[in-house]
Amino acid sequence: MVGPAKLHRAMSGLTESSAMRAGLIVLALVFILAFLVLPLVAVFTEAFAKGFGAYGEAISDPVALAAVKLTFIAAGISVPLNLIFGVAASWAIAKFDFRGKSVLITLIDLPFSVSPVIAGLIYMLLFGAQGLLGPWLQSLDVQIIFAVPGIVLATVFVTFPFVARELIPLMQEQGTEEEEAARSLGADGWQTFWRVTLPNIKWGLLYGVLLCNARAMGEFGAVSVVSGHIRGLTNTMPLHVEILYNEYNMVAAFAVASLLASLAVVTLLAKGALEWRYGQELAATRR
Repeated sequence: MVGPAKLHRAMSGLTESSAMRAGLIVLALVFILAFLVLPLVAVFTEAFAKGFGAYGEAISDPVALAAVKLTFIAAGISVPLNLIFGVAASWAIAKFDFRGKSVLITLIDLPFSVSPVIAGLIYMLLFGAQGLLGPWLQSLDVQIIFAVPGIVLATVFVTFPFVARELIPLMQEQGTEEEEAARSLGADGWQTFWRVTLPNIKWGLLYGVLLCNARAMGEFGAVSVVSGHIRGLTNTMPLHVEILYNEYNMVAAFAVASLLASLAVVTLLAKGALEWRYGQELAATRR
């Protein structure tokens, strides 16, 4: 028999736990409302402040379209490159032992610890007109800084940890047993990768690519340094928003910002869908 005192303490603990859970939920909702929902509402409110006509004009402006195009070009080049690097680096780190593994892991984390502005300055010192390789590049009539190649390089640098950082712990947790079994049955390296490794990491890979793409489209610091802010040529969407805002063209600035906000919302929805799908598949395998 449970005594009245023990029952009272148990019920008190249950009540305290319920109250704490409710408090944490309320706190989380307040933060989401203050730092996610309200800013999004403000962006779209300001974007449509002067009606759909002004919004359409801001979005269809040739300079804005050039910024949108350049943003997709930079992301379209950097994301596949980071996908290849992330898969290769993760496969090597998780499945093999070699000298310098810890150094490689540290280098992968480097963009997380280095300011994007510093990364842009490094590229300026390397490829700028007065940089280390600048005169040689000028002799070949190759321009990297204040051009699309520099923007792509800066975007690649700030985004290359995302795919690798999603895959490394996943592949380490999975171990090497299935790959070893495939090789013992006669599969070569590529067959093992395509038929065993890749299916096991597909959800983590998609998640990493999604985060990498979101970061690439929203990058500001490194791209700002290497772009030169040439309107219609080297401005991505974040840079174009800054210029419009500094010119007090609020409707146009928030109109372009609303495109970035829409991409962020789509990213969040896709992230949630991937997590749900992965959870469903994981639950099915455990039955």
